[in-house]
Amino acid sequence: MALATVGGVGRAPVAPGTFGSLVALPLLPLLAALRAASLAGYAAAVLGIVAVAVWSAGRAERLLGGHDHSHIVIDEVAGMVTAGVFLLGTRPAVAVPVAFVLFRMCDILKPFPANLIDRRVEGGLGVVGDDLVAGVYAGLLARLLLWLL
Repeated sequence: MALATVGGVGRAPVAPGTFGSLVALPLLPLLAALRAASLAGYAAAVLGIVAVAVWSAGRAERLLGGHDHSHIVIDEVAGMVTAGVFLLGTRPAVAVPVAFVLFRMCDILKPFPANLIDRRVEGGLGVVGDDLVAGVYAGLLARLLLWLL
């Protein structure tokens, strides 16, 4: 439960998903630095975060009852980390907030196939899968937006 709620952040009385996403913000520059030093280490870290998210979200979902309980916010962390994959290591002070806003929009709107995953996939993969798709969309949109600016 501690992992799935990101140390209790998911128990925030309002907007727990937003707070879960905020927790991931400091991770993005750290992961970008790791990517610059070791691509293999970066890939292992990102895949590790996603794997822990899927596992802990699935366990917490069973304990909390119901699909994608609002207290589970590790999926937002995994989604933000996924968005970070598409960001360049330069200008993190601009890129990270842009990715955050776009991720929250994509996470709420659930563009295809995120909406399909959210409705049809069960367990931890269902909880985290839509956020991974939102992270891909947010990362690609952020990269495009930052390139245009």
